[in-house]
Amino acid sequence: MANGTTKSWFELGPGGHAEKLISGIAAFFGILCVLAVSSLVLSDAELPLVVASMGASAVLLFAVPHGPLSQPWPLLGSHALSALIGVTVARFCHSPLLASALAVGLAIVAMYYLGCIHPPGGATALTAVLGGTQVQELGYFFVLIPVLLNAVILLITAIGLNWFFPWRRYPASLQPHPAVQAKPTDPAISPEHLSYALKQMGSFIDVTEEDLAEIYELARQHAQGSHLQPEQIQLGRCYSNGATGKDLCIRHIVDESPDGQIVIFRTVAGENRRRAESCTKAAFALWAKEIVPLRPYPVSTAGYRTAKN
Repeated sequence: MANGTTKSWFELGPGGHAEKLISGIAAFFGILCVLAVSSLVLSDAELPLVVASMGASAVLLFAVPHGPLSQPWPLLGSHALSALIGVTVARFCHSPLLASALAVGLAIVAMYYLGCIHPPGGATALTAVLGGTQVQELGYFFVLIPVLLNAVILLITAIGLNWFFPWRRYPASLQPHPAVQAKPTDPAISPEHLSYALKQMGSFIDVTEEDLAEIYELARQHAQGSHLQPEQIQLGRCYSNGATGKDLCIRHIVDESPDGQIVIFRTVAGENRRRAESCTKAAFALWAKEIVPLRPYPVSTAGYRTAKN
């Protein structure tokens, strides 16, 4: 990472080698079928431009089969709508530049309102305008063949090939263990809260409420595993923040409140050494990463009372 914030392509491509190979092989068969059908109605010169949008759709269907943008309605709806809009605009607007820009813009608006956002649809709208004389001669028939037919071929291929891998079942509703089963365990956060948060973002985000709930739960579990639990914080023991070198800090629990919810600790190594402080046991557990087997330190019997006063 050059600047500490930009992730490399490899970091943005999760999944094992098998997952990547399956995606590539499935896309190969899907596009092969699309090319075979499209070649029946298009010339060799116009074929590449027309099927280009299907190549983009293949990336979504086979590399991100459970993404909201990859589902059947976005796939079929976006391509059909975009082709329809492109053909219509081309008929009434005779400036190729203006017609192309207008077709893509209208296609995006239509996809937004009809809930079928699928980026390759923009390429389909563009192709309907700039696809050449053969595309123009097809007229509205272009919407059905090759566009909608190609989308259906990709859809069937995605359903069929992903079926052999339970974790890749397509569409997402066919997953044997769908992400919708994942619910945040924090009672303060509910699926309704997550839905509200997504709506407040103000722009389209390629993640479902179920996916967000699963991400939240996995993050919570990871966070729990990265620090100690409150019940592990005991009087007389020493704890470390898990850092090394000058950032290392070790604290010794010297006293606690009668109810055990507040702890008094003294820093025995690191910044603020010998300083006595207090906090809740839960807050201390969030800071503590490991128990340190150091020599015993005397436990105060009046520390809590002194710190409280």
